Amino acid sequence: MEQCLRIRVVMGLDRISEFPEELLLKILSFLPTKDVIATTVLSKRWRSLWKLVPKLEFESENEEDIAKFAEKVGRCLLSHKAPVLESLHLKVTDEHEETICGINVGLWVGIAVARHVRELVLDLSLFKNSLRFPTVALFCDTLEALKLKYSVLVDVPSPVYMKSLRTLHLDSVKFKDNDSIHNFISSCPNLEDLLIHRVTLKKVLIIEAPSLKRLSISGKIGGKEEAGGYVISARSLKYLNIRRLYNCRCCLIENARVLVKATVSNVSYIVNENILGSLKLARRLSLDLSPLEIKCPTRTRFYNLVYLEMSTIEAEWWNLLKLMLESSPQLQVLKLIDPGKDASKDDEVSGQWSEPKYIPECLSCYLETFVWIRYDWEREEEKEVAKYILRNATFLKKATFSTRPVEHQKSLQMLNELNSVVSSASNSCHILFE
Repeated sequence: MEQCLRIRVVMGLDRISEFPEELLLKILSFLPTKDVIATTVLSKRWRSLWKLVPKLEFESENEEDIAKFAEKVGRCLLSHKAPVLESLHLKVTDEHEETICGINVGLWVGIAVARHVRELVLDLSLFKNSLRFPTVALFCDTLEALKLKYSVLVDVPSPVYMKSLRTLHLDSVKFKDNDSIHNFISSCPNLEDLLIHRVTLKKVLIIEAPSLKRLSISGKIGGKEEAGGYVISARSLKYLNIRRLYNCRCCLIENARVLVKATVSNVSYIVNENILGSLKLARRLSLDLSPLEIKCPTRTRFYNLVYLEMSTIEAEWWNLLKLMLESSPQLQVLKLIDPGKDASKDDEVSGQWSEPKYIPECLSCYLETFVWIRYDWEREEEKEVAKYILRNATFLKKATFSTRPVEHQKSLQMLNELNSVVSSASNSCHILFE
């Protein structure tokens, strides 16, 4: 029996070892690098196989000696022989002040560039220190994705040419000055995906990216007196996400003619610019804004807008809703959401709903779906908004309300109350409660 088991194990190992090298490398590329290197003890066949794996990922462990970690990374990269390095991920976390002396990011990135790296991720969390981003990577013709995070200092004194770069993520990194970030972005003529998170600006950053399709901007920008801002010119932009911009000098999106979806939340006191007006060509909008803190487009028409999602947590949110209904003549789907962040909504949401003077065209001709998540039927203004929409949406097919748990009797009362309103407007509408 023991001999049979031994034969089965040996046969099993032989069966895997006899796979084509290309297949083995594909399998190993899904494993953490430390596990890939551990396969060297299996047999002669595996001893040098790890050196050809096209994906490498190094992460410092908790309480690990950074000098030893850095030495291990350097040794592995120098031994690596893959003709093309598909990706290199480096994550270093350390709270000791001397860490910066033991890390040779320039050497690591230089080796990756020599291996024709396609994706490079630098995630550095160091004690009050920032490591300068190696300039050798700025001249890498093969680099397609670059993601920088935390303790990275970028200095690009003049534009370069990164012809292959399509994805650029800048998460909480530091730039020497505004020119550096402008030169960096403008050096990527084929950029399609750009993320800028918690990057401090003292001036207005002009982003001109004709190939850009996805843009995400977030993070607090400076103080009220010296805040920066954004002017984005991207004629290919399809997906936009802007959040947590306060006291921003401006935020303007130009030439966004093919915009599919835009999400704007926690944006307030944008000076001299109408951010909503910049999104007039969007097909889908998701808004979490206070009409008391941001300029609303009084004359802008959202002719392409078919889907609108809005938060109901901000003060007098219904005034923004009223304006959007009046400005979106072809709106087909309306979704209202209470994020549920604060149980005491009374202080945040105050005021009184007043109906538009004229029934908006979208209600009388186009709106088919109405969804309200965390609808509070005991709040008078929410009840009035719901009744107004149900009463005037002539072509409404489905209305869905999700509420907090209520007694069965109250649930029936709410259903009957809304049903009586909708029956007079649209015989084909179905009301659902979740």
